[in-house]
Amino acid sequence: MAASVWSSPVVLVFLLVCPVSCFSHTISFTRGELLNIRHCTPSDILPVFDYSDVLFNIVVGGAAALLKHSRTRKRGKRAGALIRLRKRGFKTALPSIHLANLRSLPNKTDKLLLLCRTNKDFSNSVVLCFVETWLNDFIPDSALHLPGYLLFRADRDAESTGKSRGGGVCFYINEKWCTDTTVMKKMRCLDLEALFINSYRQKLKSAKPVVRTVKRWTNETELALQACFEYSDWSVFEAATTDLDELTETVTSYISFSKLRQIRQAKEDAYRNGDKVLYRQARNTLTKEIRVAKRNYSKKVLLSQAEKPDCRPQWHHKQPELEKDGDLIIGGIFSFRTTQDGYQDSFTKMPVLRPCKDFSFREFKLAHTMMFAIDKINKATDILPGVTLGYKIYNECGSTDILRAGMALINGVEQSQISENCTKPQTVQAIIGHSGSTPTMSFARIVGRFYIPVISHFATCACLSNRKEYPSFFRTIPSDYHQSRALAQLVRHFGWMWVGALSNKNDYGINGITTFIMAAHEEGVCIEYTEAFESTGPYNELLRIVNIIKTSTSQVIMAFMSHREIKMLVEELYRQNITGLQWIGSDAWITDDSLADGPGHSLLIGSVGFTARNAQIPGLGPFLQEVHPSQFPNSTFLREFWEYVFDCSLTQSKVKMKCNGSEHLRDVQNSFTDVTDLRISDNIYKAVYAVAHAIDNLLSCEQNKSSISNACPKLNQMKPWQVLNVLKFVNFTTRSGENVFFDNNGDIPAKYELINLQSVNKGKMKVQTIGYYDASLPKGQRFSMNNVLIVWREESNGVPVSVCSESCPPGTRKAVQKGRPVCCYDCIPCPPGEISNRTDSIACLKCPFAQWSNTRGDACIPKEVEFLSYDEIMGILLALFSLVGVFFTIVTMLIFYTYRSTPIVRANNSELSFLLLFSLTLCFLCSLTFIGRPTEWSCMLRHTAFGITFVLCISCVLGKTLVVLMAFKATLPGSNVMKWFGPLQQRLTVLAFTIIQILICVLWLTVSPPFPFMNLNHYQDKIILECDLGSAVGFWAVLGYIGLLAVICFVLAFLARKLPDNFNEAKLITFSMLIFCAVWISFIPAYVSSPGKFIVAVEIFAILGSSYGLLFCIFLPKCYIILLRPEFNTKKLVTTKTLH
Repeated sequence: MAASVWSSPVVLVFLLVCPVSCFSHTISFTRGELLNIRHCTPSDILPVFDYSDVLFNIVVGGAAALLKHSRTRKRGKRAGALIRLRKRGFKTALPSIHLANLRSLPNKTDKLLLLCRTNKDFSNSVVLCFVETWLNDFIPDSALHLPGYLLFRADRDAESTGKSRGGGVCFYINEKWCTDTTVMKKMRCLDLEALFINSYRQKLKSAKPVVRTVKRWTNETELALQACFEYSDWSVFEAATTDLDELTETVTSYISFSKLRQIRQAKEDAYRNGDKVLYRQARNTLTKEIRVAKRNYSKKVLLSQAEKPDCRPQWHHKQPELEKDGDLIIGGIFSFRTTQDGYQDSFTKMPVLRPCKDFSFREFKLAHTMMFAIDKINKATDILPGVTLGYKIYNECGSTDILRAGMALINGVEQSQISENCTKPQTVQAIIGHSGSTPTMSFARIVGRFYIPVISHFATCACLSNRKEYPSFFRTIPSDYHQSRALAQLVRHFGWMWVGALSNKNDYGINGITTFIMAAHEEGVCIEYTEAFESTGPYNELLRIVNIIKTSTSQVIMAFMSHREIKMLVEELYRQNITGLQWIGSDAWITDDSLADGPGHSLLIGSVGFTARNAQIPGLGPFLQEVHPSQFPNSTFLREFWEYVFDCSLTQSKVKMKCNGSEHLRDVQNSFTDVTDLRISDNIYKAVYAVAHAIDNLLSCEQNKSSISNACPKLNQMKPWQVLNVLKFVNFTTRSGENVFFDNNGDIPAKYELINLQSVNKGKMKVQTIGYYDASLPKGQRFSMNNVLIVWREESNGVPVSVCSESCPPGTRKAVQKGRPVCCYDCIPCPPGEISNRTDSIACLKCPFAQWSNTRGDACIPKEVEFLSYDEIMGILLALFSLVGVFFTIVTMLIFYTYRSTPIVRANNSELSFLLLFSLTLCFLCSLTFIGRPTEWSCMLRHTAFGITFVLCISCVLGKTLVVLMAFKATLPGSNVMKWFGPLQQRLTVLAFTIIQILICVLWLTVSPPFPFMNLNHYQDKIILECDLGSAVGFWAVLGYIGLLAVICFVLAFLARKLPDNFNEAKLITFSMLIFCAVWISFIPAYVSSPGKFIVAVEIFAILGSSYGLLFCIFLPKCYIILLRPEFNTKKLVTTKTLH
C-alpha cells in the first residue's frame, strides 16, 4: 500500500495489493510514524527515498520553513503560528492525508459524517484514502457523500480479479484544496487494485491575488467578549462564520441565552437557600426577560417574513404548455415527447432540466381533444350553464417531471418571485392523465392524499384499481385485469399453446404480463419464456432478449409493453433478419402510428390485440385543423410542432427557410389531423365530460347532500374533494349511446375490439376490427369473432401454428415430458381395450365390458362373439362328419333290415342291433346340437341328449356282450342261463341302464341346469359364448356313468374275446370299446385345456370318434360279409366253432 502526492499537478495513487516485483525498494511506515509525519521536517522523511529507483515521491511543499520556526507552546499561552494559520479560515496549514482500512465503507458513512462535522483535522484533510471499501455497482455515490468532498472509487471487479467479495479503494478529495480532479487510470487485476487521480493545484500559487475587506473586532473587544463565557470555546463562534455581522448576532443571542440561564440559576439558588425575597425578585426578573426574548424573536420572524416570501418552488418552475383561464380549472398531463435519456441524480446539487425528444402526435392530439371537449362544454347550455371551464395542460416526460407537473397542479403556483409573498393556491378541480401507468401511479398516489380526482384515459395497470393506494383515481379505459384475460382467451382460441411473453420492466408491464400468464395457465397455454426490459436500459439487455427469441421454438409472442419498447425490439429483430413471428399486442402499442416510422414496422404486420372501441367525435377534425402557434404564443412545443410539420422556421434560421404564414394544417395529412381512429381520444372526451357532469351535479345539488354538505357549494368555494365524492356516482350517456359510469374501483365496464394490423400506408397503421370482447357477458359469451378476413404474419397463408409438441391424434394420449411444461409432451398409443376419441386426449378411456378398441384405438366396437357356428370351416366339417355318420348308420340299418333274415344278422339279437344303430344315429345327430349359437334350450339339450344317447348306445353294446357271453355259457349241459337273458331281459337291461342316466340328467337339470354364458376372461378382445355346465358334478356324473358302462362292457367283451366261434362278436365289441375308452380318456385333458369354441370341437370330436368306432368296429365286418362274402352268411358257418 502506497500513497503519493505531487504538487502542480499532484497524482494520487492508492494501491491495495502490490507484489514486491513492482518496486525496487519497499518503504513501510507504522501507524505512529504516519501520524507524526506533520511534526517532522523533510530531512527526516525524504532521505529514505531513492529518487532514481522509487516510483513515487512524497513532497511536502512549504512544510520545512513553517515547522522550522515552530516553538513549543507554553502552558496557558496561545501559539502565534497556529493562531495565524487558523485565521486563514478555508484550509489547514499542511496538506494532510487520512488513510484507513475501513472494511465496508457503507457501514462507516455515519461515523465519517460525524468526524467531518466535529473534527477539524479530519474535515480539512486534503485527501481521505480508504481501502477495503467493499463497494459494488448497487451502491450509488449519493449514499456515500461527505460534505465538501468529491468521491472517486474503484470497486472490485469479479471478472478481472476473480474475487467477488471485499476489496475496493476510494478517494475523498477536498473541494477547498483540489480542483480539476480527473481519474487518470483504474487498475483491477488478480494482485493489484489501483486508482490514479490527477488533482491538487495549490490555490495560493494558481489563483490570482484577491483583495478583500474584512471587518474584525479589535483584540480588546474580543478579549472582553471572551471573558463573558466561562465554559465556552471562543473558536466555536469563529468557525461558525466569517461574516462579522452574523458573528455578532450569534454571540448576542448566546449572551442573551446565557443571561437567562444565570437568572434561572439565581432563582434555583434562592429557593434552595430559603430566601423568599431574593427568590421572588429572581422569578419576576426571569418572567420579564422571557417576555422580552419572545418579543425579540417575534420581531425577528416578522422581519424575516418581510424580507423573504412564505414559499417558493424548490426547483425550476415550468409554466403549463397550454393554458386557458376559467371559473374552474381542469388540469391535464401529457407527454408530447415520449423519450428521455436515462439519468441518475447524485443528490449533491440541484438537478438540471432534462430535455425530452421524439414527437408524439397522438399525445398532442389527446391534449387538443381535452381542449375541444372543454370548449364544447363552455358553449353548451344543457351542462354547466353560466360556468366557464379552463385548463392547464403540462407537457412532461419521465416519471419525475410528470410528478412535478402533478404537484404544480395541486399547488396552483403559477409564478414565484423572491420579492413577493405567495398568493393563495388555485388548485385544479380534477386532473386528466397520464397515458402511462407508471407515471400515473407516481403522482396519483400523492394527489389522492389531497382528494383531487385523477382520471386517466390510457393508464390500464390493474394495480391502479387499489382504492387504498389510489383513493381518487378513475379511468375511462378498462383495466388490464380484463385485457390480460381477454388476451389469454384469444391465444387459446387460435390454438397457440406455446408462446413467449415480453413486457416493460415497470408496473404496467410486470402487472399486465403476470395476469396474462396466470390466465394463460388457466386456459392450458404454456409460456416458453418471460422477459422484461426498458427502453432506457442497456443495449446488451436488448440483445440478450433478441437472442432468446432467436433460439426459442415458439412462433407467437405476447408483447405487453409500450410503443417505445416494441419499436426498439422490432428494429433490432429487423436488423438481425429475424422474421416469421406472430405478435400479440397490448393496447399500449397495437394502434400507435409512431411504429410506422421505424424500419421494422413490416415485422408487426399481422399482429392482433385488444383495444378500446372506436368512436366518432363530431367537430374534432376541423378543430384540430385550426390549431396555430398564434393561439398559444408561450407554447414552445407548438412552435416546434409547427416547424416540424411544415419544415420551416418561425424565427430567422440558417438551416430552414422562414415560414411564410400560409401554412395550414388542413393542407397536410398526418396522425395529428387524422380522426378515423379516435379510440383513445374518445376516452379523453368521456373523462372531461365526467368531470363536467360531476361539477354540474354538485352545483345543482342532485347528489346526496349528506356526503357533501348541508347546502350546495358556491362556485368560488368548490373544493376538489366535493367533486371527487360526486364523481363516484356520475352516470351519463354520450351522444353515441355509450353509458359512462364508474364502479367501486373507479373503472368502467370492460369492452374491447379485437383488431388486426393489416398494413402500413403513409406512416399510418391500418387496422381492421375482427372480433369483440365484453367482460360483462357470461363467461362463455364474452369473446366473439365477426368472420372478417385476417392478415397473418408474413410467409403465412393461414393461422400460424405455435405448439411445443404436435397434437396427439385420436387413439393416443399425451404424456408430459419430464422437466418441461405440460404443453411439451409425447403421444403414447392407447393400450388395447382403451381408446381416445378426440385430439390431445390426456387419458385413454376403457371400453365397456362388451366392447373392445379398434385397431386405431379411437373407437370402441362390439367384441367378437366366438362360438362354433355353421359358418366356419370347423363347424361345417364337424357337421359334415356327423351327417356322414348318420348316413352310414342308416345305410347299415337298411342293409341289416334287408338281410334281417340272414344268419349273421340273427346271430346276435337283431333287435339290439337295430336299437344300437338307432342310438348311434342319435349320437351322430346330438353332435349337431353343439354347433351354433348356444341358447338356454340348446345348452340343456346337448348335454342331456349326449348323455342319454350314449348310455343307450353303450347299454345296447353291453346287452350284446352279455348275450354273446351267456350264449356260450348256455351251451353247457344242464345250463338254463339263456332263459334269464332272453329278448325281454335284454330290453329291460337296456331300459334300466338308460333310465338311470335319465334320472341323473333330470336331477342335473333340476338342481343346476346348463345355461348360455359369455366368457370375458379368457380373451380380452373376444366374448366366448359357451354353455356353462351349471353343475360340474352333474356333468361329470353323466360322463362317469357312461364311462362306467363302457368299462364294464370292455371288460366283459375282453373276457369273451377267445370264445370259440367263427364269428365272435365279442372281439368286435372289445375293439370298439377300446376305441371308445381311448377317445374319452383323451377327451378329459383336451376338454380342460382347450379355449373357447375348441372345447365344443373337442366334445364333438369325442362323440363322433366314439360313435364311428362303435359303428365301424361292430357293424363293418358284418356288412362286409353280407355284401361281399355272402357265402359265409350261412347258419352252418356262423355256428361252426372255427372259421377257416
